[in-house]
Amino acid sequence: MLAVSVVASGCIGGGGTTTSTQTGEKLQGKIVFAVGGAPNEIEYWKGVIAEFEKAHPGVKVELKRQATDTEQRRLDLVNALRGKSSDPDVFLMDVAWLGQFIASGWLEPLDDYVKKDNYNLSAFFQSVVNLADRQNGKLYALPVYIDAGLLYYRTDLLKKYGYSKPPETWQQLVEMAQKIQAGERKENPNFWGFVWQGKQYEGLVCDFVEYVYSNGGSLGEFKDGKWVPTLNKPENVQALQFMVDLIHKYKISPPNTYTEMTEEPVRLTFQQGNAAFERNWPYAWGLHNADDSPVKGKVGVAPLPHFPGHKSAATLGGWHIGISKYSDNKALAWEFIKFVESYSVQKGFAMNLGWNPGRVDVYDDPAVVAKAPHLKSLRKVFENAVPRPVVPYYPQLSQIIQKYVNAALAGKMSPQEALDQAQKEAEDLVKQYSG
Repeated sequence: MLAVSVVASGCIGGGGTTTSTQTGEKLQGKIVFAVGGAPNEIEYWKGVIAEFEKAHPGVKVELKRQATDTEQRRLDLVNALRGKSSDPDVFLMDVAWLGQFIASGWLEPLDDYVKKDNYNLSAFFQSVVNLADRQNGKLYALPVYIDAGLLYYRTDLLKKYGYSKPPETWQQLVEMAQKIQAGERKENPNFWGFVWQGKQYEGLVCDFVEYVYSNGGSLGEFKDGKWVPTLNKPENVQALQFMVDLIHKYKISPPNTYTEMTEEPVRLTFQQGNAAFERNWPYAWGLHNADDSPVKGKVGVAPLPHFPGHKSAATLGGWHIGISKYSDNKALAWEFIKFVESYSVQKGFAMNLGWNPGRVDVYDDPAVVAKAPHLKSLRKVFENAVPRPVVPYYPQLSQIIQKYVNAALAGKMSPQEALDQAQKEAEDLVKQYSG
């Protein structure tokens, strides 16, 4: 393994030879970086890699392009890591995968690298690092960009119907959505008060987490180092009943919520002018305000509402970077991580891709604030974001939650029945995993 090296500036466009802190030896070699995403994101990553190579003569970074689909990306990495392949050396991970990857022993702890370089971890969202990237006292990854659930709303319609600010409680949202929906349907029968993700998939778990935690509930808790599910707590049942009522009682969410509504159908419904409120991720902001968007300049963003006596909750999403335990060039992989996490590169992600940086300090950059003023309000949301359970069997747990929450939304089971059954299957899963 090559000795850890020093990057003079850590900024895109920087040049010069990188040398070892211990031997003065020029850092060289090759690493493979695995990343997926939209075509424009892949092209941007190619530019980041080119700048890294320019700043590090003698170094080569091979980009292994993964699928756009998140689950396909996970399986691609799982196959390589289970096979103890030396490639890829470094990769991006959805925050929901971290529990599995860490428990499986697939990630290289970063603590020694951080200590050796006196690397400044305070530049990152500490709650995110502590809740997601650090397990059993060890650091395994760093956030590249962060997501969290948000409430989008039509500023023009709130004003039209006499509201001066977005709702703070879920009941306020219901009342406002019902009033706006009734008024707008006089001219637009396809208009809905509130659209959100309800189809049976991972996005439904994210939404469920937000209703549950904003009612003081939880999906589980650690006791004596073991995760214990709490899916059928009364607070959770109440939260799920409210989700059901949004569709069937209050009728402010469309009937196809539990059959078709994923991120993009939700976004398109709102963006086409057919909804007053929308739950979605930060990516929707740029699309809502694009030149061809019918709602451009008419969109506000706020924290999601909460139930009385409780606080708003937003599910933590986003992508984190880590090093394979089986990498044959971990020192170079660490240098690449430092480059990706540098202020300049993180600022580039915000300016060019609209990503929400993992670094806190970029949110105060004047150029970033000028281009994306909504980031200022998102910072507090990210600081209080709630992770999904960081357990190695999360993919199986998610399948259980998806199935029964969706069954309740479809009216096939009562919320109590659905969560009782989910609790039973989650307990069985934990027993299987713990032997």
